[in-house]
Amino acid sequence: MDTKILQTLEFSKIVHKLMQHAATSLGKAAAEAVQPSSDLEEVKLLLQATDEAYKADRLKGSAPFGGVVDIRAALLRSRIGGMLNPAELLEIAETIRGSRRVKRHIMQLHDDDPIPLLAAQAEQLTEHKALEDAIFACIDDQGVVMDSASTELASIRRELRTGEARVREKLEQMVRSTSVQKMLQDAIVTIRGERFVIPVKQEYRSHFGGIVHDQSGSGATLFIEPEAIVAMNNKLREMRAAETREIEKILHRLTALTAEYVEDLLLDLDVLGWIDFAFAKARLAHQMKATLPMMNDRGFLKLRKGRHPLIAEEQVVPTDVELGNSFTAIIVTGPNTGGKTVSLKTIGLLSLMAMSGMFVPAEDGSQLCVFDAIYADIGDEQSIEQNLSTFSSHLTNIIRILKRMTPKSLVLLDELGAGTDPAEGSALAIAILEQMHRLGCRIVATTHYSELKAYAYNRKGIINASMEFDVQTLSPTYRLLVGVPGRSNAFAIAERLGLQRSIIEHARGEVSEEDMRVETMIASLEKDRLGAEAERQTAEQLRIEMEAQNARHEAERRKFDEQRDKLILQAQAEARETIAKARREAEQIIADLRKLAMEEGASVKEHKLIEARRKLDDAAPEPHKPSKANKAKAAKPQRIEAGDEVMVYSLNQRGHVVELSGNAAFVQLGIMKMKVALDDLELVKRVEAAKSQQPKLAATLKRTRDDNVRMELDLRGDNLEEAIVEVDRFLDESFLAGLGQVFIIHGKGTGILRQGISDFLRRHKHVKSYRLGNYGEGGNGVTVAELK
Repeated sequence: MDTKILQTLEFSKIVHKLMQHAATSLGKAAAEAVQPSSDLEEVKLLLQATDEAYKADRLKGSAPFGGVVDIRAALLRSRIGGMLNPAELLEIAETIRGSRRVKRHIMQLHDDDPIPLLAAQAEQLTEHKALEDAIFACIDDQGVVMDSASTELASIRRELRTGEARVREKLEQMVRSTSVQKMLQDAIVTIRGERFVIPVKQEYRSHFGGIVHDQSGSGATLFIEPEAIVAMNNKLREMRAAETREIEKILHRLTALTAEYVEDLLLDLDVLGWIDFAFAKARLAHQMKATLPMMNDRGFLKLRKGRHPLIAEEQVVPTDVELGNSFTAIIVTGPNTGGKTVSLKTIGLLSLMAMSGMFVPAEDGSQLCVFDAIYADIGDEQSIEQNLSTFSSHLTNIIRILKRMTPKSLVLLDELGAGTDPAEGSALAIAILEQMHRLGCRIVATTHYSELKAYAYNRKGIINASMEFDVQTLSPTYRLLVGVPGRSNAFAIAERLGLQRSIIEHARGEVSEEDMRVETMIASLEKDRLGAEAERQTAEQLRIEMEAQNARHEAERRKFDEQRDKLILQAQAEARETIAKARREAEQIIADLRKLAMEEGASVKEHKLIEARRKLDDAAPEPHKPSKANKAKAAKPQRIEAGDEVMVYSLNQRGHVVELSGNAAFVQLGIMKMKVALDDLELVKRVEAAKSQQPKLAATLKRTRDDNVRMELDLRGDNLEEAIVEVDRFLDESFLAGLGQVFIIHGKGTGILRQGISDFLRRHKHVKSYRLGNYGEGGNGVTVAELK
């Protein structure tokens, strides 16, 4: 993007605001280098990053960038073998730690509410904990190498502290002496040039041997190192030199360790700068109350309540403008100081912000285009040095624009054709606009020439616009009105200011009839616009009220749904408890049956079985009324006969109809037989269909002695418990019928059913003997029982 355009539209001021929101020098550098992009996909990614940072900042606040600094210089010096000082190493360790905190913060946010682009960047951050720990183990928070950095350093510093204590003790003994005190300026021990000295009066210099290291400004006091401690101070000096060598050794070791991770850390700095830059854009958007624009590359631009970001919120007038759909050029007319230039800059600056990945101060639903370039000719660029007039400077700039623009460019022209003869200027302005319009670029131009109103009115793809002016207050409202050309308003202003009526009428007579018709037409359009605006506001108010009413209805509906769901859950819980109770009672009845059978040696009488079944039927829960869907399903006309397979709605179980009884039927459900209303049943399978699908013969036992009794019982598919009950009934009825031999078909399978039946037959009172079937009788799949 041309630097001149960025200056003209004051993009640098937006960049300055953006830099103020960066948390690190890395983010500030990224913000300072931001440039609008002409690549739609790149712009979308930049805006997505801003949107994710905006969401993250709203939910959990900004990422914790504390401790992160720009350590590039130190890293590069470590790579070439230079020794880093403790402060630089401390900054490296704190940056590593800060990088880890940023990564964990973003990844945790991503787990809670996906922010994939930021998470992908944060995932690249490395965590060199070993280097961080090594530095913090040697250097404290003040940037001082600690004793624990090495055993040698700890030993040297112990000796150094001991030596210093001895020197101090020796000197303090001297200054406490009454004979020495009169020769001292002050009875203290001090340090000059890392050597311990005492302040001696000038006249007593000869009483002390040793070395004079300093004197006071007046010369009355000499700082002397007594000869008695010169050797001790020399020893301390040697130990300090050893300490320095050991510290340098530690720093070289840490520098070498840092050099191993230079490439990773440089990449981390780039990522941290990018993330900080994204959060800076998010915070700027929050400050400006900006929104995410929809982007396109087809030249379409639609601003809804767009605001110039450099004008105070309480002063700025929002702009609604659309360009690139029905028309590609807008000609804005109106008086000076009416806001034409601000409207131009708003369109251009918001486009630059969006192309740089920033939110724009406009309402949701605004759309902006990614242009290959934005060109602007705004302001008076008259140059005395270059001997250029206002007209010449404007024309020079427009010629440069004509040479560079493409169909995908946005051109902003302020006061087109101004600075020369009105007739020639308007003709030249029309010719320039025609050339640009033929090329197909997007144009917004302002002008004072009334000829351009007629040009825009007659040219397809070009539309008039104006800045609204309040005649009552003689002041502009700064509102851009697209579709309405600007009026002169000169006569109305003159009349309101008190100019004689006769003069105004004379002036009206000097205006051509055609111009008067145009002014009348414009006045009529403006009147219609004001009426439409009032109706729109009324409709908007109605829409807001309807939305509020719909929201209340929706809240009531949700409340009703919650209450309904709560009642349904409560009913289901009660139903489950009822069924569980019925099952417990049924299990108790079955247990009683087994106990009764064992006590009476498996000779339970028929009336006892009937009594037990009655108790079992009584234990069944009262059937609930079927739901509307089930009732509708069961209400279908159907004929149920004995032997049919049916579904019992109230129990959600399948069974077989044993016999019919009026409007009810006795249904066999496993070992239970229940009386069920016909409207609680649904036919599943006809008895004829069942017979055709299963040609094998199944034994169905009746409980009366008058019925025919079969000689075989097919138990295949039953479990052992069910089979024992059926075998017991079968043997009782076969015995009563006088049969001498019966066949029990149990199949081969795993042998569990065969073994269980054999054990049961062994102790049954009606069985004389039993054996497995012979060849032709079913072999191991059949047991033959001889009855007494």
